[in-house]
Amino acid sequence: MSDPTPPLIWQQGWHAQALRIDSPNFGPRPEHSCIDLILIHSISLPPGEYGGHAVQNLFTNQLDWDAHPYFQTLRGLEVSAHFFIRRDGSVLQFVSCDDRAWHAGKSFYRGRSDCNNDSIGIELEGLEGDLFEEAQYQRLARLCRDLRNHYPIQHLAGHEHVAPGRKKDPGSGFDWTLMKELLDFPPQVFPL
Repeated sequence: MSDPTPPLIWQQGWHAQALRIDSPNFGPRPEHSCIDLILIHSISLPPGEYGGHAVQNLFTNQLDWDAHPYFQTLRGLEVSAHFFIRRDGSVLQFVSCDDRAWHAGKSFYRGRSDCNNDSIGIELEGLEGDLFEEAQYQRLARLCRDLRNHYPIQHLAGHEHVAPGRKKDPGSGFDWTLMKELLDFPPQVFPL
């Protein structure tokens, strides 16, 4: 008896194993964009608090600005990422990977500016400088492999690498050595 056909992982840029929550904060990629960068971020709202729906509410323009004093600093912000990996390893997807999410801001990497044009943004639930959970690393590695099997991924970097001085995430608590061990990507894929 033969093995059943494996499930289709990608459908129009949406990952079958992620919970889809559509964000309005995206746009088309410029013509001839080459999606070759996975960009890792970290976020928690309010900072250092995990769980809840504040991040997904931010990415869908539904955050109650008055629910916490910190949210006032974000008032009017329209941002998104392609994926959000919670502390338990569960994954939410807000934007099709075929589209341009608004996650990198002013950025430069691989000799190119505006990394939103040709990157896939993955937010880890966490605080820059703090440690991340094993479940997050495992899920991030699986997602990176799935992305590299579907898109011409040649680079993996942190927000801190594409916007040095402006951004510090995922920060010193992110274990790049572990990611190199979990992924079979060539060394030049990772930041120096």
